Amino acid sequence: MPVTADCHLHSSYSGDSREPMENLIRAALGRGLTHICLTEHMDMDFPVSEDTPADLFTLNTDAFLYDLALRKAEYADRIKILFGVELGLQPHLQKELALYAREYEFDFIIGSVHVVNGRDPYYPAYYEGRDDEEAYREYFQAVIDNLKRSSCFDVCGHLDYVVRYGRHKDRDYSYEKYRDLFDTMLELILEKEKGIELNTGSLRKGLSQASPHIDVLRRYRELGGEIVTVGSDAHRAEDVAADFDRAAELLKECGFRYYCVFEKRIPEFHKI
Repeated sequence: MPVTADCHLHSSYSGDSREPMENLIRAALGRGLTHICLTEHMDMDFPVSEDTPADLFTLNTDAFLYDLALRKAEYADRIKILFGVELGLQPHLQKELALYAREYEFDFIIGSVHVVNGRDPYYPAYYEGRDDEEAYREYFQAVIDNLKRSSCFDVCGHLDYVVRYGRHKDRDYSYEKYRDLFDTMLELILEKEKGIELNTGSLRKGLSQASPHIDVLRRYRELGGEIVTVGSDAHRAEDVAADFDRAAELLKECGFRYYCVFEKRIPEFHKI
């Protein structure tokens, strides 16, 4: 397999996964991976509802790190296990997020937007009373707003997350339709010397494309972007490294010859 590092994984330390860490590691070994990074959810001030209690996405980082250290030592001669987190970006949390990112010696931090003006696009309520384009534009603008305020991450996660859950998903979705927003987004990412991830989770959500859309990925490369990680966004062991052969093809098609793995917040380039 051309890509042997899965840099976006969730175990039972994330509020939306029940998979023991051990199972993810064994699945990674079974798929021939050389590196994995556990990137548990940390979404501060996540909107509370009947489905989402206040602490659902509040990571117990100390417990997570303790368990990770044990597994890292146990599997040291078979696979490299890295300490990551997926931070939920919101503009009003920039100081809190920056302090948290400095509190621990993370190998890798994904900065993702899961909440837009107090709502998560995962839920149908986000789309009520408007069409997909309006909902998508609000989300993409939120990514831009967060990029302007926060720098406490290494790559931006699933840039078009919102498309996974729209009424019509990616039926009428394209880079060209939202070019104004994507170009601003990518320029900010490059100015901050950050990267993006190629997230294959969207393929399991019924989309025809990984995240971001291949034309967004291609545009990032055209603008000089080189830092790209690959993640399955797996919350179950069976999804570890899912569609990684396709991910490698997409990267090559867009002009990439390397993907990145972060250790101690520094990218290492691995040939595809």
